[in-house]
Amino acid sequence: MKSDIEIARSVELRPIADIAAELGLSPNDVETYGGRMAKVRLAALEGRRPAGRLVLVTGVSPTPAGEGKSTVSVGLAQALNRRGKRAVLCLREPSMGPCMGIKGGAAGGGWSQVLPMEEINLHFTGDIHAVGAATNLLAALIDNHVHHGNPLGIDPRQVLWKRALDMNDRALRNVVVGLGGRSHGVPREEQFQITVASEVMAILCLADGIEDLERRLGEIVIGFTHDGEPVRSRDLEAQGAMTLLLKNAIHPNLVQTIEGGPAFVHGGPFANIAHGCNSLLATRMGLAFGEYCVTEAGFGTDLGAEKFFDIKCRYGGIEPSAAVVVVTMRAHKYNGGVARRALGASDVGAIERGLPNLAAHLDILGRFGVPRVVALNEFAGDDPAELERVERFCGERGVPAARTRVFAEGGAGGLDLADRVVEAVDTATSGGFRFLYPLEMPIREKVETIAREVYGAEGVEYTRPAERDVQELEKIGLGNLPVCVAKTQYSLSDDPSRLGRPKGFHITVSEVRPSAGAGFLVVLTGDIMTMPGLPKKPAAEGMKVDPDGTVHGLF
Repeated sequence: MKSDIEIARSVELRPIADIAAELGLSPNDVETYGGRMAKVRLAALEGRRPAGRLVLVTGVSPTPAGEGKSTVSVGLAQALNRRGKRAVLCLREPSMGPCMGIKGGAAGGGWSQVLPMEEINLHFTGDIHAVGAATNLLAALIDNHVHHGNPLGIDPRQVLWKRALDMNDRALRNVVVGLGGRSHGVPREEQFQITVASEVMAILCLADGIEDLERRLGEIVIGFTHDGEPVRSRDLEAQGAMTLLLKNAIHPNLVQTIEGGPAFVHGGPFANIAHGCNSLLATRMGLAFGEYCVTEAGFGTDLGAEKFFDIKCRYGGIEPSAAVVVVTMRAHKYNGGVARRALGASDVGAIERGLPNLAAHLDILGRFGVPRVVALNEFAGDDPAELERVERFCGERGVPAARTRVFAEGGAGGLDLADRVVEAVDTATSGGFRFLYPLEMPIREKVETIAREVYGAEGVEYTRPAERDVQELEKIGLGNLPVCVAKTQYSLSDDPSRLGRPKGFHITVSEVRPSAGAGFLVVLTGDIMTMPGLPKKPAAEGMKVDPDGTVHGLF
């Protein structure tokens, strides 16, 4: 089979103006980029009621190789359109760090991709760069304020705000800035994070318009004074300039699937260290212009889906009509104890041992009252006996399941899945969706609720710094925010080596950070980091561009 980039190059893209027109968008609603991509102005939402049905694509605990949730999301949208259901796809923008690191391209795969994949995987329309610029502008204003007399009394030892870069770069995790003498600033310790883990990215994805964007940017807690009082971005009068840098980035990006269907690709927060969903504005456009809106949350139900429900749905006033859980045979075998190098070999016993992980993820969705469908994402060489065992398991639990071959066949390979999703949506009970916890619940109780009911932990342990963080955040009035737990994606616990459905463990909270502009608290567990590193052999080493502009290596 051809590589992803070869398949993408073999497809003749439709003019993006035609895609927009089919959605009911006027020429004044869109700003095109080279005829293949477009920004959709927020005014297009005025007077439109988001009446579509929202379908979330999530998954079981993934393997390090990835399980194809984006590919299934694209394929499902294509299949729904083949069934005449007028589906709109909503995905996150890929970050260049993982693309250049271990993942390669991140716009779907095979015959279920969003196009033009080269631009989407690289600089796209510049949204992520704009987020990085706004983040670093605030950092520069903080250091400049301290250098010029520090009238707000900011304690350089308690500056929380980090600089950002859209690249995996472990050397920037912990640095010192301001060296070189008095004219170069005040020396202090600093940290970089990958841009998609930044609070500005989360704000962009949760804002409901330009005014709300500016308000949220002003709410950012950048640090504390020597007296322990919080200092916000608005105290530095930074929110206006930051909004200016993001004035184009807030408009959702319209592209197309490989079969010519509409796709909004906008915003890109990570799900293990952020809330992991595309922008609320793009989702609202999908619901306003489509009969079905297919969207994805990062990683498994314990990370992306929980945050999608408790943070995005809560702030956006939206409700999912169904959730699709993507499973692969290799994920079951990995959770059944098979080494990564041996995942291609048939092993029904390992499938059996890995099934408790699927059960856990189905139970998690059940706690939110969302109708569930299992998508068996087939890979070449999958043993039919393995697939049959998983299908039987789903049947025993009363959860519909469908095999998908959308990577190899596009929308045609997802028709059974589309039918199961439509049935689940049509038979769903109105008002069944519910949040996991109320906002007025104390911080520690919220974390405890997530740990016990979602992860299956026996309890939560806090380091002394984390205990102080909780006390300080409740003291300054941030205790009524939802929590965004940052933990490993490979395990339901905070230990990546504990696979399957671990029992008898505690979650260890190492730090709790305010993300007041985004409207949540970030709870760091285990050894989670907000700046990834590159692997020994990065994907970037296999990338190049020919003199005619042909791209290689984005696989």
